Amino acid sequence: MRNMTTPDRNRVQLPGISSRAYEHPADRSALVAMRSLSGFDAVLKRTSGLFSERRLRLMFLASAVRTTDTQFRALHDMGRDSAYILDLHRIPEIYVQQDPKAYAMAIGFDEPFIIVSTGLLDLMDDEELRFVIGHETSHILSGHAVYGTMLAILTRLATRVAWIPLGYIGLRVIVAALEEWQRKAEMSADRGGLLAGQDPDAALRALMKLAGGSRLHEMNIEAFLDQAREYDTAGDVRDGLLKVLNMLGTTHPFAVTRVAELDRWRRSGEYDRIIGGTYPRREDDANASITEEIKAAANSYRESWAQSQDPFIGVLRDVAEGAVNAGERIFNRFARREN
Repeated sequence: MRNMTTPDRNRVQLPGISSRAYEHPADRSALVAMRSLSGFDAVLKRTSGLFSERRLRLMFLASAVRTTDTQFRALHDMGRDSAYILDLHRIPEIYVQQDPKAYAMAIGFDEPFIIVSTGLLDLMDDEELRFVIGHETSHILSGHAVYGTMLAILTRLATRVAWIPLGYIGLRVIVAALEEWQRKAEMSADRGGLLAGQDPDAALRALMKLAGGSRLHEMNIEAFLDQAREYDTAGDVRDGLLKVLNMLGTTHPFAVTRVAELDRWRRSGEYDRIIGGTYPRREDDANASITEEIKAAANSYRESWAQSQDPFIGVLRDVAEGAVNAGERIFNRFARREN
């Protein structure tokens, strides 16, 4: 049996790494703010009648296959390696579920576990699977399940009060904001998956396969990146509006966006800096500044708008800038009161 502290290919361990190292600024600012609210996750756990970690674990224990040294051993080893590289103290259990659809997810508050479908196993090679397991492990390290559960609660509540116009509109605004956060959380986990697998080509292939399926010999990553650039620049203002409308109700960015964003992050040099040992440590998380993270999120959006060639983004840039500035002022006022 291979020791979990000796991952294949001599991948670099990242001792004490904080999830802030790979989190998208918009995701990180929300998480830092939520983590500063003492007892928030405990309250959510107590008040949520829609989520039972023990019930779900028992369900998968009864209906799926848990990976071990004797069941789906390669996948089991990937889970141990990801936990080792990201310095996660508890190795999450991994369950394989029979389903032709390709997906993976992390579930749970206190003892999160990972679900992988047989469709995903059939779609990905080993290095691509390693990226996926790292992606889900990163969700666990960031604590995304807590806030994803809040999104599920509010989404269901919105459908129940749809007959109350003002109440429904207010909840939809909150849900839309949480969906935007979750899309950024997926980008964070993509970066974490790359750090765990440490194979950029495999990471990009895995995301491309989610769009085009298993026929890798029929696809080309450079052509797919060209497709992402075309998506960003295509059409006029009408097409830009349609792209925004297409995102409504989604919790995951489109595949071309994920590939382009992950490739851009790697090329920025941040990936190499982290692998080289320069990254924030978990021991300093308590000192993270909400105000600074909000500013970083605002700057991230500004950079994204500046880089975008979408005509619709160009029209809305001034309006969006005003909204970001207003948000910064509100959070700065809140931060001063807290201090």
